[in-house]
Amino acid sequence: MGIKIGDPAFSKRVEEGLGNSFMRQAVTGAQERLKTSKSKAEEELGDWEEWRNLSEEIRTHTLENIDYYLHQLSENVTKHGGHVFFAQTAEEANAYIKQVAQDKQAKKVVKSKSMVTEEISMNDALESIGCDVVETDLGEYILQIDDHDPPSHIVAPALHKNKEQIRDTFKEKKGYTKTENPQELTLFAREQLRKEFLSADLGITGCNFAVAESGSVSLVTNEGNARLATALPKTQITVMGMERVVPTWEELDILVSMLCRSAVGQKLTSYVTGLTGIREEGDIDGPEEFHLVIVDNGRSKILGTEFQAALHCIRCAACINVCPIYRHVGGHSYGSIYPGPIGAVLTPLLEGYDDHKDLPYASSLCAACTDACPVKIPLHEMLIQHRRIIAEEKRTPKTEALAMKGFGVGVSSPTLYKMGTKMAPMMMFPFVKDGAIVKGPGPLKGWTDVRDMPAPSKERFRDWYATRNKGGGQA
Repeated sequence: MGIKIGDPAFSKRVEEGLGNSFMRQAVTGAQERLKTSKSKAEEELGDWEEWRNLSEEIRTHTLENIDYYLHQLSENVTKHGGHVFFAQTAEEANAYIKQVAQDKQAKKVVKSKSMVTEEISMNDALESIGCDVVETDLGEYILQIDDHDPPSHIVAPALHKNKEQIRDTFKEKKGYTKTENPQELTLFAREQLRKEFLSADLGITGCNFAVAESGSVSLVTNEGNARLATALPKTQITVMGMERVVPTWEELDILVSMLCRSAVGQKLTSYVTGLTGIREEGDIDGPEEFHLVIVDNGRSKILGTEFQAALHCIRCAACINVCPIYRHVGGHSYGSIYPGPIGAVLTPLLEGYDDHKDLPYASSLCAACTDACPVKIPLHEMLIQHRRIIAEEKRTPKTEALAMKGFGVGVSSPTLYKMGTKMAPMMMFPFVKDGAIVKGPGPLKGWTDVRDMPAPSKERFRDWYATRNKGGGQA
C-alpha cells in the first residue's frame, strides 16, 4: 500500500469525504466519545501538563541521543538471541523480511496491527513471493477482506465502516450467516482468525516502543491478537520505526500510560506486552527465532531540522480525535495512511511535497491538535512551517502566486489601495445575496461554497470616520 493511498486529487478526495454523511456522523460520534474518555483519564492521572512536559523531555532526550540508544537496543537484542537489521529504505526492509520468509519456507503469515508495515507496503512484498498475509487486528482484518480498503484512522482503522457494512462484508467474503450484532461479528472473526494463528509459519508485529536497556519490544493492544502472533509461530519479525525506542522501562511506563489515556481514554489497554529475545529453556511459548527490523525510510533526514519534534509522535491519534478538519472530511481525504494533523505534518516529510503539498493546508490552525498531543508536538506551528517552505519553493498554484503578488502591489500603494476599496463593492455586487457573497469567483468559491462571506460595505471605514469627524464626533 505505502504511505500514499489512491490517486485522486486532494480536492476530489475532500469532496467525496464531505459527501459521505455516514462517515461524518461516525467520526463525529467517535471524536466526542474519545474526547470525553481522554478528559476523564487525564483528571485521574493528576497534573496532566506536568506529565506532558515529562513525556516531551523523554522524547526529546531520546531523539537527541538516538544513535546511542539504537546501538544499545541492537546489542541487547543480539545478546538475547535475536537478529537486528537496520533498513535505510522501505525496499531494504522488505527485501530482508522476504528473505526470512523464504528461508523459513513460510506460506502463512499472521500479522498484528502496524503502521510502519503499512508505510513500507510489506504485505504486498510478501504476497509477491507467494505468502498469504492475514491481518489479525479486527479493524485491519475487516478492511483486508473488504478488498484491501485502506485505514482511515491510526488507532481505529475501520472507523468509516458501520456494523451493517461489516456484516455484509463477512457474508460476501466469508459466508457469515448471522446478524449485525457486534458480539456475533466479533465472535465470528475470532473463530476465523484462530485457525490462521494455529497454521501460521511466521508472525509479524509492529512495535509501540522498544526498550534499549533490555532489548525488549513492547506491544499495546486491546484484543490480544499480537500475543498470539508472537506466541504461536516459531519465527517472529518485529518491524519498528527507528524513533520508537525508549531508554529504560521507567520511560516506557510513562509513555505507555500517556498513550493509553490519549488514544482510547483508558488507564491501560487490555494487553501491554513486553517481549525479550527468543524462547528459552522452560518457556512454554514464544518464537524460536526473532528478527527486529529497524526502519529509517526518511526519518533520519528529519533529525536536526525544525521538524524533529514530529518524531516524538507515539501514534495515539489524540490530534486526529480533536481535529475539526478530520471531522468533516475523514481519513481517506488525506491520501495517506497517516491522516489528520500528524499526517499533514509527517507525510510530506517522509514522501516529499510532490504528492502531498495540499496537506499542510488541510487545517484551520486552531491549535487543538497541539493542545491534545501528549508529547507536545507543536503541530499547528509545523503546518505553518510547511506552508512557508511550499511558498518559498514556488509550489503554490500560479494563480495564487499571481494573486498574492497583485495583492502586495495593491496594498503597498496608497493610491491603488484607495481605488481598490472603492471599487470592491461594485466588483462583488453580482455575487452578493442578502448581504453575503455567494458562489464567489475564483479562489473565493471554495470558501463561499461552505461559509458566509460578508459583502464589502458601500461605505468604507475611512469615509465613515471622516464624515463623523466633520459632524463633530469624538475620535
